[in-house]
Amino acid sequence: MNTALLIANLLTALAFVVHTFVGDKELKVIEPSDDSDVNSQKREKWTMARCGWHWVSFDLLFASMGLGLVNFTSFFEHEKTILQVLAVYFFGYALIWFLTIAISKPFANNYLKLGQWLLLLIIGGLIWIGA
Repeated sequence: MNTALLIANLLTALAFVVHTFVGDKELKVIEPSDDSDVNSQKREKWTMARCGWHWVSFDLLFASMGLGLVNFTSFFEHEKTILQVLAVYFFGYALIWFLTIAISKPFANNYLKLGQWLLLLIIGGLIWIGA
């Protein structure tokens, strides 16, 4: 068994659970409560953001399932290629996260408070090493 891939699998599964359930609770903090918005613009934008949020939740679930199949079965014929693509996928997520922080208005400790980029780099690195 590949320890790096197992750790990446556990981190990805944990990220899925936290992202899906804790993250959705956090999103509710910014949910529009004022129904007087004539065109429902705020509600529409919030719902779109929530859909995007759970799109990422699905990505994390799917990645975790793929890593589980690699770790515990012989389901895939070309595991190394799949793992390399998955590693690049997580590196890309990390880069986009980091760049989005960079182009956004700064606040105190923004790179630490929004440190998901580091988790994504770690997961990508573990997958790359495990491949």
